[in-house]
Parts: sequence; C-alpha cells; structure tokens
Amino acid sequence: MNTIIGLLIISIGAIGQSSSYVPIKKVQSWAWESFWLVQGVFAWLVFPYLGALLAVPEGHSLMEILSVSEGSALKAILYGAFWGIGGLTFGLSMRYLGVALGQSIALGTCSAFGTLIPAIMVGTDLFTGKGLVLLIGVSVAIAGISVIGFAGSLRSKNMTEEQKKAAVKDYALGKEPEL
Repeated sequence: MNTIIGLLIISIGAIGQSSSYVPIKKVQSWAWESFWLVQGVFAWLVFPYLGALLAVPEGHSLMEILSVSEGSALKAILYGAFWGIGGLTFGLSMRYLGVALGQSIALGTCSAFGTLIPAIMVGTDLFTGKGLVLLIGVSVAIAGISVIGFAGSLRSKNMTEEQKKAAVKDYALGKEPEL
C-alpha cells in the first residue's frame, strides 16, 4: 500500500511540475524574471503551504508540527531556500545549455547526488557490499553525463554565432515586454 501511495504522490508531483510550463507560450513577451517570479510565488509559497496544511493530522496545527524539535522550522526554511536556488539555477541551465543538454546534466547530477548524500548521511560504507553497487551505479550515471556534456560541447562548436544567439533569444535576461 505504501508503494501505491508513493507512486500516487510522485504522479501528482510530476503532473504539477510538467503543467507549470503550460503558460510559457502565453508569457513569451514577459521578461524572464517576471515569469519566474510569478511561478515562484505559486511553486514556492502558495502550493507548499496548501500542501502542508493538507498533510497536518486532524487536531494539530502546522506550527505545532514545526516546533516539535528545536530548529526544525529553520531547517525547513533553509531547505526551502536551497530548493529555490536549485530551481533558479536549473532555469538558467536551460537558458544557457538548451533543454536537452541542460536537462541531462542537471537531472543526472541531481540524481547522482540525491542517491549518494542520503547513503552517506546514514553511514553507508560505499566501498563494500550494497554501498559499492550504489557507487558503481552513480559512477555509470556520471560517465553518461560526461558523454552527454561532451556531445553538447561538440554541438556548440559546430554552431555559428547566429545559431547560438537564436537558441537563447527567447530567454534574454533583460527582455522588455512586447506591447
């Protein structure tokens, strides 16, 4: 049952993540910062707060849960800030690397670190048994990321300056809205 609930939560998250780009065609005339600000207000403030309220057991409050241990609210804020910085830098990677290369590098790197960091935090020995299998799997992922990065650099070398500028023209940081 826990597996089904987990898959359901992942599915809801995937639908939410993929639908966040639905309005992108409608806001192409906006400055890049304006789109990210509007998306950020909903993605980092409104929906997480609503989700947290839905997850609070009946008879308890959100503040009660956040004050269970000393520093838990500060940790939640800090990790939320890290998530926001990650989202911002992910957006910049899409701008400068392109969707295919940026997705490959950013998501591959996140999956590698997201696999290793929890294992290290619980004290897994990465050089024996299951830890070694984990380390080998992550190494294969990083090797794949390297190959993709090399392919992307070859593609970039073969592009003219005009093609490079055309690839990022819609994501100009100082873009003025078209009226």
